[in-house]
Amino acid sequence: MNQANATAADKPVAGFRVALNRGADRLTTLISHGTLALASRLAVGSIFFLSGRSKVDGILTISDGAHALFREEYKVPLLPPDLAAHMAAYAEHFFPILLVLGLFTRLSALALLGMTAVIQIFVYPDAWPTHLSWAALMLYLVGRGGGPVSLDRILRVK
Repeated sequence: MNQANATAADKPVAGFRVALNRGADRLTTLISHGTLALASRLAVGSIFFLSGRSKVDGILTISDGAHALFREEYKVPLLPPDLAAHMAAYAEHFFPILLVLGLFTRLSALALLGMTAVIQIFVYPDAWPTHLSWAALMLYLVGRGGGPVSLDRILRVK
C-alpha cells in the first residue's frame, strides 16, 4: 500500500475523531463542575436526609423502630445501639443540610462517606454497588468542593 492510499483511508477516521472531540468539548461546557457539584450535593443530601427522617418521630425524637433497628439488625460494633441510633439520626439530618446548602461541603461529604463506609463494612456488606455509587459522588465533592452555587463559594471556604 502506498502513502497516498494510507492517507486517504485515514481521513474518515480523523474526521470522526474531530467530531467526537467537538462533541466532548460541548458536553464539557454544558456539564460544568457547578452542575456536577450541585447534582451530587442534592443526590447525596436527599439519600441521607430521607434516611434520617425515617429514624425520627416528629422533629428529633428517635423512633422506637430506629432503636430496634440498631439493636437487632445494624449492630454497629463499639457503640451501644441507642447511642448509635442517636448519632446516625443527627448526622443524617445535619450533614445533608450542610451539603445541600453547599456549606462545609468537603467536610460534610467526608462525614457521610465515613457513614457509608460503616454501613458497607458492618451493616450491609452486600450492598456495595449502591454504596460505591454514593461514594463516587461524595469523593467528587471532597475532591472538587461544592461548586459555584454554594455557600462555600460565597463565604470563600475551601
